[in-house]
Amino acid sequence: MQDFEDAKDRVLMGPERRSLVLSAKEKKTTAFHEAGHVLVGRLLPDADPIHKVTIIPRGPSLGLTSMLPVEDRHNYSKSFCLAQLRVAMGGRAAEDLIFGEFTSGASNDLKVSTDLAHAMVCQWGMSDLGPISFGHNTEVFLGRDFVRERDFSEETAAAVDKAIHQFLDEAYNDAKEICAKHENILRALAEELYEKETLEAEEIDAIIRAHGGEELLPKPREREKEPAAKRPVMVTPSQVSEQPGEIGEIGPGDIVPGTA
Repeated sequence: MQDFEDAKDRVLMGPERRSLVLSAKEKKTTAFHEAGHVLVGRLLPDADPIHKVTIIPRGPSLGLTSMLPVEDRHNYSKSFCLAQLRVAMGGRAAEDLIFGEFTSGASNDLKVSTDLAHAMVCQWGMSDLGPISFGHNTEVFLGRDFVRERDFSEETAAAVDKAIHQFLDEAYNDAKEICAKHENILRALAEELYEKETLEAEEIDAIIRAHGGEELLPKPREREKEPAAKRPVMVTPSQVSEQPGEIGEIGPGDIVPGTA
């Protein structure tokens, strides 16, 4: 069973890099960064449940938070996307709250958050700009690449930029508010993660409960009984190629969604 779990983690999170030794300062920063992702993700009912968090370097990342959906997902609601933005911002928010500065570890969190906010505004009509798609894909170089051409005015472009910034700013502010409101839990998670280096979902919930967060934990969602093959499926090309929350390129604070 343990071999199966190890193999699953290698697929979802990448191979461990035990040869990469972090300094005590980097390890502490990474622990708080990941604790921020975990705290925000665990307290938001619309986010996928936290599966595991580690500060053992894996692949190109110094730390990883893995999330597993409770059911097959082929379509994304606005509430889910908003939750994903807040979880992604949780690491940077925790760094800001605890250390009063930022690190480059949030670079990929910011990239994925920006891509997701852009899709919400320009492709999925989830902003106050209404049910409209901005720009269109143009195929170039023998069908291998796509570029998105702008087909709207400078005034509209400014409104699109403002809507994207609004999604990102609100997500960051909400994530920081959650970290600040429950700083005792954030510190407890980071300290335990610093010592153990890896925490499973059950351990995370136990820490939250031990520090007065029992009522904060969302009620568990049951998996649909109907087989996935019989459920209605709605998939768009953008949703297939740009999965929200796929964070895993560089630095501490990478969020990795799993599969049901």
